[in-house]
Amino acid sequence: MSSDSFLKEMQTIGEKFLLKLQKLPKADPVEIVSFCVVLLFIVTVLVLMIIACSCCCYSCCSCDGRPDRRRRKIRVRPDAH
Repeated sequence: MSSDSFLKEMQTIGEKFLLKLQKLPKADPVEIVSFCVVLLFIVTVLVLMIIACSCCCYSCCSCDGRPDRRRRKIRVRPDAH
């Protein structure tokens, strides 16, 4: 997917989202609850991704940004005769 089509798709999604927000005060209670559930799901996925990425980076690097030498994988080489 090219960057132009991706940006256009994101703009379309943003416009639909703003239109949905504008119609939300006049919507049925069921529609409001379902919109909130979907929004909560999206936020939960984003938060879990941030936590997973931060845990992965923390396990690879120490707090000061340098890699942790103790956790580095050691490659086994064949024994020369």
